[in-house]
Order: sequence, then structure tokens, then C-alpha cells
Amino acid sequence: MRYFVAVAEELHFGRAATRLHMSQPPLSRAIKRLETEIGAPLFVRSPVGVTLTPVGAVLLDEARALLDQADRVRVRVSAAAGVAAITVGILGDGTDPGTARLAAAYRRSHPGIDIRVRDTDLTDPTCGLRAGLVDVALTRAPFDETALTVRELRTDPVGVVLRADDPLARRSRLRLADLDERRWFQFPQGTDPIWQSYWNGGEPREGPVVRVVQECLQAVLWNGTVGLAPLGHDLPAELAVVPLTDMAPSRVVAVWNEDDTNPLIRSFTDIATAAYRH
Repeated sequence: MRYFVAVAEELHFGRAATRLHMSQPPLSRAIKRLETEIGAPLFVRSPVGVTLTPVGAVLLDEARALLDQADRVRVRVSAAAGVAAITVGILGDGTDPGTARLAAAYRRSHPGIDIRVRDTDLTDPTCGLRAGLVDVALTRAPFDETALTVRELRTDPVGVVLRADDPLARRSRLRLADLDERRWFQFPQGTDPIWQSYWNGGEPREGPVVRVVQECLQAVLWNGTVGLAPLGHDLPAELAVVPLTDMAPSRVVAVWNEDDTNPLIRSFTDIATAAYRH
């Protein structure tokens, strides 16, 4: 199921294989076996990637629920066994250099700790904290911070992602009002409204529903949709990002449940604060 979810979220076998730290042929074979067991195709394949079939879309929701439950069981069993472990949730983009510096620094200072990482999509900015799936999350604010402790690690300016051939992509700066007539990508119904509002520039918008970073980029590439993103991230050559002059910065934060007394969280966030300031 983890293989299937990776392909469904990346919408590309090559990117999914990279994410899973494996080569593409065994991943393709595993998905073929799953399709044979189910008796229906899960993906529509094309030279540029894949899209989910209706059967695949249903399975994706169920697979995510099953994997979440498996993660809960693993956390509870480890706690009962007294294993020194910390589970870290990482939102969407795990390529941030601050994350790499944090991983190296934490391994050096805590060599005996079992560190587990849970990559999450864009529908839950707390990365499963409220569901008990992680101990601490590396994510972006703003979102509903009720009963959570939030530590700011860094702020990033924000721009609008456009097709490279969009007339607005030739501008050096834009304002949100320049995008009023455009379609924006949306998160699924039930997503934290504070989080949704921020990434829609504070206004109600209409557009395709997305769950992961790659879906956001594909929505821009295929449909001419616009959306916001922190500056400084690598994009495909077909896309461009233009800074917004009237958009509040995106805050990179570490967040954990305010009543969690796990001592590993404090040391983790202290190291994170230093790693993200470099």
C-alpha cells in the first residue's frame, strides 16, 4: 500500500521510486500485481506520468487510512516496549536544506534514538499531530494552533506559481489583485480553513482540488491554474514563480501537542532552531 500511495501522490513512477529509495522496475511490478489482485487498473499511464482511475481514487483514501492506523499501532507498541523513539512529521516538501541539516545534527547528538519520519500531504498542516501519528511536525504556518505549541524556525517570502509562458510570468513583482480573475488550486473539503485561506491569499477561490505538491505543480502546468509557494524552491523549466509584494511570509515551524512531555521533543526543537537559521 505504501508503494501505491507514493505513486498516487507523485503521479509519476520515477519520482515515486526516488521517494521510496528503490528502482522503478520493481515498483512498477508491485503496482501491476496490486492491480491484478484488485481486478481493475489503478492508474492511467502516459509518457509524462500517471493519473488515478476512479478505482484508484477510492483505494487511495482507504490506503491512507490503513497506513495511518498502522502508524498508530507502531507508535503505541514502541511506547509500551520502552523504545526511545521520536516520530517526525514533515509536510509536503522534504527537500528543504534546513531539514537535511537538522537530520545530520540530530543523528550526531542522539545516535541511539530511533527516528521515524512520516511524510504527509498538504491536507493536514499538523502532519497527524492531533491524531497521535507523530510527536513533532516540521511544517508551515498559519493553521489552527489550538492545544499546540508552535516554535518559529524561519520565514520565507511567497510568490505565485505560473506557467513560464504566462504573460504575468514576465513581471518582476505581482500583487494579489493581479490574480483575481485566475483559477486557484484548492485543498479538499474539511481542510483547516486558516491554512486554506492563507494559501488562497485570504480570499474565496475556485479551482481544482490538490493534495500534494506535485498535484499543485501539475494543476498549473496543465490547466493554467495559479497558486502560491515559498520562494527559493526549484521548479520545472515550464513553470515560474513571481514574488508577491502584499503577501505575508510563510513561517516554517516546529509544532507539537502542548501537553506532550516527551523529553526528546525539546532537544529536537532546539536543534531544529539552530539548523534552520543557517
